Amino acid sequence: MSDTSPANTEKPTATAETAVELIGITKRFGAFVANENVNLTVKRGEIHAIIGENGAGKTTLMNILFGLLQPDEGKIKLNGKEIVVTDPAMAIDAGLGMVHQHFKLVPSLSVAENVFLGMEIRRNGLIDHTAQIDRTRELSERFGLKVEPEERVSLLSVGIEQRIEILKVLARGARTIILDEPTAVLTPQESRELFQTLRGFVAGGMTVIFISHHLEEVMEVSDTVTVLRHGKHVATRPTAELTKADLVRMMVGRDVSFDRRPRGKTDGQVVLEVRNLWARDDRRLPALRDANFTVRAGEIVGIAGVAGNGQTELAEVLSGLRPASHGSAMLKGRDLTTLSPAEIREAGFAHVPGDRMVRGVDGSASISSNFLMGRQFKAPWNRGGRLDWRAVADQATEMIKRFDIRARGPEDTVKRLSGGNIQKVVLAREFTNEADFLLIDQPTRGVDIGAQESIHDEIMRQRAAGRAVLVISVQLDELLTLADRILVMFNGRIMGEVDGDSADSERIGMMMAGLEAEAATGEVAA
Repeated sequence: MSDTSPANTEKPTATAETAVELIGITKRFGAFVANENVNLTVKRGEIHAIIGENGAGKTTLMNILFGLLQPDEGKIKLNGKEIVVTDPAMAIDAGLGMVHQHFKLVPSLSVAENVFLGMEIRRNGLIDHTAQIDRTRELSERFGLKVEPEERVSLLSVGIEQRIEILKVLARGARTIILDEPTAVLTPQESRELFQTLRGFVAGGMTVIFISHHLEEVMEVSDTVTVLRHGKHVATRPTAELTKADLVRMMVGRDVSFDRRPRGKTDGQVVLEVRNLWARDDRRLPALRDANFTVRAGEIVGIAGVAGNGQTELAEVLSGLRPASHGSAMLKGRDLTTLSPAEIREAGFAHVPGDRMVRGVDGSASISSNFLMGRQFKAPWNRGGRLDWRAVADQATEMIKRFDIRARGPEDTVKRLSGGNIQKVVLAREFTNEADFLLIDQPTRGVDIGAQESIHDEIMRQRAAGRAVLVISVQLDELLTLADRILVMFNGRIMGEVDGDSADSERIGMMMAGLEAEAATGEVAA
């Protein structure tokens, strides 16, 4: 292969078929350089993927293209003509559209009202709702985005919400569409439907720029892929010439394995037994419905599902952060639903929360202090009722090295760290608690690909040490890599169970969409 070092700042050749050309783009935030002399050429009528680790500069580059940020250096050309994009309105006028990772819809409005929000069709000074409905229906039929224009958005799935976001940019005349992590909240089936839609776009002469960290999707849907690393352009290649291993090597600078981890037979004693567990959400509506499952010592059980289907409530009930409305969760004979969070931890429960900043760390405290949380009264950190800060700092230094936490030292303030490094602080503390049971919610959220491999290795070490591990993840690939068994949640229920060694993503995706139910109300076998 050609040179893949970040120093490779080759300038792709633009042609009459070029939709977008970025030339020498540099963007600084104080001393931090987010993009450095980046050159990017996107051809008209292609799906062009942009990949890279967290902090590689992908979203910054697209925000510059869409006018949300201004470059410190460099030029932008659209369809061969240089343009200064000072704000999103100018980008939209130039034929650009951007669908953000976090949707920007108004739940109380209809589909058509959201599509035309801010550019309402009027007649005699009043909003012409009929015209908006007709126009939305025409756009949805023309582009294969099936929606019901009069439906209220609050009643729709996230897959339909994404279609509405795409319709919004199409209604504004976009010919080049930027999609930032478009499949993050979709089932596998919804992702494939999206890819079919994108292929239809480019077949009609439109252009799609696709930011993703799911390399399988990049390989499946894109025509061309550009890799960024540390804010620099590494390479642009036809996707057909690359393998997933090639992409990882260009992103990280070394080989990384995400194959299923080898494992021995699981026959340990039941550590956690959940029976008929129910819980309500913050609106007092049922969010967790009649959950039944077990987790054994030396076993990893995965919880799959689109975000918002009861996984958060399950984690909160098990960790004592939300009351159960019915049922039990027995940890080695003790019912967690009757204990406080502190008592649950004392019972042998370690927890990596899904929201690390809210419940995982004290951002204003040091790394050492964060490692100490929950064990400030235990030896060797506490001797005769007094904290041994030397012992605390020594362990923090050891954990910084073991978990490759990028920090200046154990006294570095946690809020100064990147999101991925904050996640490593939480993981390091919980993985060294010697607990019988580990609840890990989104273990690699915000973590670079290279670090994901080491975190997976650590999880497997916890399994080998005989701990019972429950992993909740919206990344199905992660569960397929780690789990002995995978339980699938939809609408608060466990739809069924699949064996990790023979798991089929198609079948899991059907259950994630609520289309296949197995053992939905009975016990899911250990």
